[in-house]
Amino acid sequence: MWLIGSLIGHCKYGTFPPLQKILMDKAGFCLFSLCIKVLRSCVSRNYNFFSGYAFEYLIETLNDSSRKKFFNVPRLGGTKYDVLPYSIRVLLEAAVRNCDGFLMKEQDVMNILDWKTKQRNVEVPFFPARVLLQDFTGIPAMVDFAAMREAVKVLGGDPKKVHPARPTDLTVDHSLQIDFNKCAIQNAPNPGGGEPQKAGKLSPLKAQPKKAPCRGQTACRGSCDSGEPGRSSGKFSSQIENTPILCPFHLQPVPEPETVLKNQEVEFGRNRERLQFFKWSSRVFKNVAVIPPGTGMAHQVNLEYLSRVVFEEKDLLFPDSVVGTDSHITMVNGLGILGWGVGGIETEAVMLGLPVSLTLPEVVGCELTGSSNPFVTSIDVVLGITKHLRQVGVAGKFVEFFGSGVSQLSIVDRTTIANMCPEYGATLSFFPVDNVTLKHLEHTGFDKAKLESMETYLKAVKLFRNDQKNSGEPEYSQVGFKGFQIAAEKQNDTVCIQYEGSEFRLCHGSVVVAAVISCTNNCNPSVMLAAGLLAKKAVDAGLRVNPYIRTSLSPGSGMVTHYLSSSGVLPYLSKLGFEIVGYGCSTCVGNTAPLSEAVLNAIKQGDLVTCGVLSGNRHFEGRLCDCVRANYLASPPLVVAYAIAGTVNIDFQTEPLGTDATGRNIYLQDIWPSREEVHQMEEERVILPMFKTLKEKIEVGNKRWNCLEAPDSTLFPWDSKSTYIRCPSFFDKLTKEPAALQPIENAHVLLYLGDSVTTDHISPAGSIARSSSAAKYLTHRGLTPREFNSYGARRGNDAVMTRGTFANIKLFNKFIGKPAPKTVHFPSGQTLDVFEAAELYQKEGVPLIILAGKKYGSGNSRDWAAKGPYLLGVKAVLAESYEKIHKDHLIGVGIAPLQFLPGENADSLGLSGRETFSLTFPEELSPGVTLNIKTSTGKVFGVIASFENDVEVTLYKHGGLLNFVARKFS
Repeated sequence: MWLIGSLIGHCKYGTFPPLQKILMDKAGFCLFSLCIKVLRSCVSRNYNFFSGYAFEYLIETLNDSSRKKFFNVPRLGGTKYDVLPYSIRVLLEAAVRNCDGFLMKEQDVMNILDWKTKQRNVEVPFFPARVLLQDFTGIPAMVDFAAMREAVKVLGGDPKKVHPARPTDLTVDHSLQIDFNKCAIQNAPNPGGGEPQKAGKLSPLKAQPKKAPCRGQTACRGSCDSGEPGRSSGKFSSQIENTPILCPFHLQPVPEPETVLKNQEVEFGRNRERLQFFKWSSRVFKNVAVIPPGTGMAHQVNLEYLSRVVFEEKDLLFPDSVVGTDSHITMVNGLGILGWGVGGIETEAVMLGLPVSLTLPEVVGCELTGSSNPFVTSIDVVLGITKHLRQVGVAGKFVEFFGSGVSQLSIVDRTTIANMCPEYGATLSFFPVDNVTLKHLEHTGFDKAKLESMETYLKAVKLFRNDQKNSGEPEYSQVGFKGFQIAAEKQNDTVCIQYEGSEFRLCHGSVVVAAVISCTNNCNPSVMLAAGLLAKKAVDAGLRVNPYIRTSLSPGSGMVTHYLSSSGVLPYLSKLGFEIVGYGCSTCVGNTAPLSEAVLNAIKQGDLVTCGVLSGNRHFEGRLCDCVRANYLASPPLVVAYAIAGTVNIDFQTEPLGTDATGRNIYLQDIWPSREEVHQMEEERVILPMFKTLKEKIEVGNKRWNCLEAPDSTLFPWDSKSTYIRCPSFFDKLTKEPAALQPIENAHVLLYLGDSVTTDHISPAGSIARSSSAAKYLTHRGLTPREFNSYGARRGNDAVMTRGTFANIKLFNKFIGKPAPKTVHFPSGQTLDVFEAAELYQKEGVPLIILAGKKYGSGNSRDWAAKGPYLLGVKAVLAESYEKIHKDHLIGVGIAPLQFLPGENADSLGLSGRETFSLTFPEELSPGVTLNIKTSTGKVFGVIASFENDVEVTLYKHGGLLNFVARKFS
């Protein structure tokens, strides 16, 4: 079907190129002869090829002097259109524009138009305009494309025709690890790291020529004044070429901190193989652009550089939209761009020209009125809104903001609210484009003519939010807004430690990790500047941070460093230990530097519940560090405040942070910056040249990346010795035609799990434990522990990722009775690592299933959480309920998602998990059919085959999406 969609895409505006040329030019979806067969088959079924162009009458010219065209969708719906939520209007436009009668049918368009009555009841396809990948989840997607080229060649097809069909940007932002920070600048890299000395040849540094310091210019208050605290000398004289920090007033170079230089040196050396693969991908695949490391985070670069707001393709205007493999994709909804994170499997489907399928969502309208208290930060507003949305229940729904208060929110506030979607469970939070959006785009360097046509277009299709009170509002579906069980006698326990010649006391609630990171807040200058001003006042008051606390500052992009430098607050953050460690995901994905031995020993000795405080939006247990049990989210200034306090057990209103040199108590209100201070600094320092510099960095690249050698062959030259990039085994037994569905017979249970098993439990992203199966594999390949790197960095190696499946130390398997990445191999009775047990089962030819409770697969969308179990030999998962994206992933790799009947579960059915299970699929498998499972104890019970539509059934019959697409290419 999607082959025909590709064909129809060339028939717009009455043009119809020769069929063979289309098929050869359009990303090579298949061979000419195969398409003829598909066309004949469709004709015989009386499909209407041109039904999508029943909407051709909606195409109009933007204005009399313009060649730009657009689909005037409001003409289709009249008053029905006028009451649609803005986010649904975007879905409707994409449906009209892509309606080909096959993947997108006229009925789909009408269903979206009738959203008010059809919400929650129908599934509709959605064609995003583009795809965004970050490197942890992007590398398996690109490896799959490379492996697909191999498979297509084996099946007799042309591998050169395998390309992504949608514009795809891949940002290398997850490679950074905090090997060095201020309190450990002389330490060796952490155990996940490679040898730093090997990186020297890859990344020559360019020493900047000395310039006379600025003297007497009152306009310059930044680091270019040699008298400023923290002015670098000697050892800070080198500067990374791709991150030039310039005083915006006098263009004087501001040197990078030494930690950035060291961390980026190690990053390039450690990840050389991955970076070479990315560079090969950008050369051989059409529509793929790679943003090199050191540039910034995927979601922030998406906001600052990649976002179009309105797409223009061959003079056709349409709304920008995006899906990607990062949960923070939702940030762009603050710019009026419809987007959200999906799994790696769905993303690969979109890259191949297929739509995303979604149930027509409810849209919760959130009305904002008034203005916020001057003593709260925008992040406090964000967290307050998050709390209310959690209470009202918005899981799986769209949220859309309206009301007079929306105009009081800046774009950075809106994007931060939109970014918190994973925390309150919404699919996305949408802010329609308005005058605030246009003003922001103007300040960030958008071309004036483009802005004018953008505004004209958005108003023509009624996608521009009107600030006027008498303007009509859309109609919405709805409008609204674990303890640690420490015994009382142990709650005051303390343990003394010796650190750098001083004695400190650790207790329950002690802060040991404090990280200002990019995920939620660093895109917001006001809160970052507030953190810097608070740090300045704290240092001036004589306050300090205990040296054993792992502090770090990881900006989302060099722009953040620009305004922190030019405002003069960066030296004060550095003095408190919040020195810039680099530009990339670090603490938030488990790449924290290891705690000192003294702290680790104290935590173990006292069984202490120590804490991490971070300005992110993820705080899963054990994610920052496996010994830190309590993690809390806070705004950047509060992260700094808690680091100074050294504990979360503090009432900031009544208890002091510390004392000054005279012994006077210093309270938080004494050093808290006013909103006026922050606003003035934001206006002065966050300026247009910063955005221009970011664009130059992306477009010019950097010396390390530009000098990196990479192959440009049609097929990737796999290196059998590589421990990073390996051709996966998904296609090893691929045949041209799928085999009939095979029964699952006498399957053992690999794991018996409870409720809320997350994708972090299934496929951890942090460092590789030295005792794990993955570590044994890497050691056998000649690597030392410091060269292991992380699971996230090794997602291009299926051997590592399979061994890392279910390797989370917090995994609770009922067979074991305590958290551990272990299970029981029942034929022998041995307790083994999960991989070792699965390997034994595979050698014995025994299929496997997983028993689970509610919300199986919740948390981050992660393709290896499905790929890993598949490669372990898991044929089916039987759970009470699933997180939808993960369930889609299971289908996408060929694992059957089975669901207990309502009111039933393993306990109610008396299942121990030690039985074997057998299941037969009907020849005509249909969505939602009830199947019978028989156990070795003679018990028979019904389960639901949790397929939602015929497409999912088709994918499962092919053994997953990758097999399905590879067959179409060949």
